[in-house]
Parts: sequence; structure tokens; C-alpha cells
Amino acid sequence: MFKNALHQAICKNLDKLEEWYDKKSKEVPFAITTSIDVRDAEFKISSVDANIYPAGFNNICEADRNSAPEIFQKFVNARYGNIKNILLLSEEHTNNPYYWENVYAFSEIIQNAGYEIRISMPVENLQLSEMQTSGGKTLQLTKTTKEGSKLVCEDGFEADLVISNNDFSDPHQEWAQGLDLTMNPPRELGWYQRKKSTHFKHFQSLVNEFAATLDLDPWLLSCPTKSMMDFDTSSEQSKAKLAALVDEMLAEIRSKYDEYNIAATPSVFIKNNAGTYGLAVTQVQSGDEVTAWNNKIRKKMKAAKGGGKVTEIILQEGIPSKVKSDGDTAEPVIYMFGSQLIGGFFRTHSKKGESESLNSPGAVYRRLCMTDLRMEPDQHLEENVYGWLARLSSLAVAYEAKEMGVKFKNYQL
Repeated sequence: MFKNALHQAICKNLDKLEEWYDKKSKEVPFAITTSIDVRDAEFKISSVDANIYPAGFNNICEADRNSAPEIFQKFVNARYGNIKNILLLSEEHTNNPYYWENVYAFSEIIQNAGYEIRISMPVENLQLSEMQTSGGKTLQLTKTTKEGSKLVCEDGFEADLVISNNDFSDPHQEWAQGLDLTMNPPRELGWYQRKKSTHFKHFQSLVNEFAATLDLDPWLLSCPTKSMMDFDTSSEQSKAKLAALVDEMLAEIRSKYDEYNIAATPSVFIKNNAGTYGLAVTQVQSGDEVTAWNNKIRKKMKAAKGGGKVTEIILQEGIPSKVKSDGDTAEPVIYMFGSQLIGGFFRTHSKKGESESLNSPGAVYRRLCMTDLRMEPDQHLEENVYGWLARLSSLAVAYEAKEMGVKFKNYQL
């Protein structure tokens, strides 16, 4: 099985890989939070998505949540020095109690790391004062006001560091006008201008270097991605162009399948180039499927978060998931603080097949602990393999930010 061979190759070359990763990591600032979706097809394993505003801290295993505060504190001390007060910015668009359970879990990690914390939203004149979590807890929200270039809480609390769990699909430019915040991830890394295509360009480059160290074909660790910038579901010309791109990518996948004697049917995922949340995502196995899209699919592919219009898309190789958890199709999700693994879980779905997206209503989250890897690295195959793919993806986010010219104020390399 490829996963076992990859695990052994990583263990054999671990010192060399750690030295390479450490050198790369010192060149760029990291987002403080990242979650990475990994797909394991048995014949290849790759990251397929990287989110720097993760919404599942409540799903990581208890052992990982217990060890996360120490990792968080080490990151903040190393990158920002003497920090005491932290303001956590949440999403402003949702009453979803599961999202607020995530915010509660993240805020607990920050508190347990020894910091004072307030939770707010990137809006002026905040009317809300509390939110309810799925676990029945009450989360207190704090109103903030601008004082010059600073953001001050209503109780006088002034943050040394602002951490965003708001993905800034909306740039909130009016709110940000005039503010000069020590903020991570920076607002400028929000989905209002971040592109998945940029991320996967850097991810592929890192995979190429990583695979060369292990003497592997980089395709075995990659998620081939193409982009299309002038997408319009109402245009027959646009659909024809997309259909041609789909057929081109499928031909490339079939060629690799033939090379490795893989009997699976290749597929392509079509996604919004700026965040998904299960929106504007569909899977096809031929270009003809695109030209034959019905009204339901065309409508689905138009809708972005907040009602925005999808005009740019990516095409990605559909990597099936052969992982099972209690008999259900599963995929690992790995959480990180900076360049350090902190936790994970398996996203599972009893109603979805191995080639489908599992990030949809009905998903159930099951145990996958990075704590196990830290105790016995050579004994935990899945955590080691999935962890390295996550580390590459987190580093790719850092290089992505560098290309975008995003500044991390007061971040110490």
C-alpha cells in the first residue's frame, strides 16, 4: 500500500526533510491557523483544500485540545513576543450553533494558553451580545470601537493581537479603514482576494521538492489544478470552454492511471476559486456533463458565500477517498498553528461515496489525534503521512501570502 511505503520513506529521510522544511519556514510568515483537507486514494495522497479560517476546533480530539494551548503559546511568543490580550474576530453572517461551538473551543485554547480574550465581529455598532453554541454554552460578544488606528473593546480591553476566524469573503473595507492592527491571519488574506489557484501553484512546487527528496513521482502527492477566470454559467461559450478544459484534465488523469494500472474512473471537481463552504462545487466525469448542466446545477455553480457571483473557478483532479471510519467514507482534516501540527479528525459521511465531497450536511467527525504522532512518530502511519501533507499545505499558504504581498505586522521571522 502506498501509504505504508510513503510512511517508511518519510521516516528514513526524516532528518533531511525536517532540515528542508525548517529552512523554508524561516523565509516566510505563517498564518496562525490553518486546516487542511487530505484525500487518501491508496494509490496517491494529497491535500485538496487549505482553509486559514477553520471552523472545526470543537471536532479535534480531546488530547489534541489539551496540548494545543502550549503550541499556541509557543507560536505567539516566538512570532509576536510579549502578548497579553487577544481579540478573536468571528464570522458575522451566521447563527449556526456548530460554528459557535468552534469559536468557543478555539477561545478556550487561547484562554488556557494564558491570554486574556474578547470575541467580536468586524462590524461597527455591533448589536449582538451573546451567541448559543451547539453544546448549550453561551458565548459573550464584545462591541468594539475605533480610537484612531486602534480597535478598543467597550470594557476598555485593548488587544495586543487580533486573530481572525472571519474569512473576509466580504472585505469589510469600511470597518478596516484607518485601522492599523497586529492581525493574523491578515485581513488581506481573506477570500475577497485570496485564490485557491495561487495556493495550489505553491503547493505543487513544494510537493515537487518534497517528492524529489523521497525519490517519488510528485503526482502521487499532488492535486493537479487548472483555473478558468471568465466563468459564466449562462454563457454557452463559457460552458464550452470549461467542457474542453474538463476533457483535457481527464485525459491527463487517464494517462497517469494507465501508467500506474489504476482501474478507477477519473473525475474532476469544479470549484469556486475563492472559498467553497460546500457552495459552487460539482463533480463531472466528462466535458459533456458540463454542456448538459440543468438549471439546478447552473444555479448551484453561480452561488458564492453571501450571495456573491462566481466568476472564477478551478478544476481539480477528483481524488477518491478509500479511508473508512466505522464503515463510512472518511477523509482526514488536519489543524495547525503556524508550522506546527495541533490536531485533527476524520470527516465522515454515511451517505457519500468515495469519489464525492464529504463536506456537506450529514457529515460526522471522528477521532484522529496528532498527539499520538508526537509521542511515537514511527508508530503512527496515518498521522505521519497526513501530517506532512498538511505541513506542505500550510507552508504553501505562507508562500501564497508572500506572492500576494500580504504584510504580517510585527511578525518576527
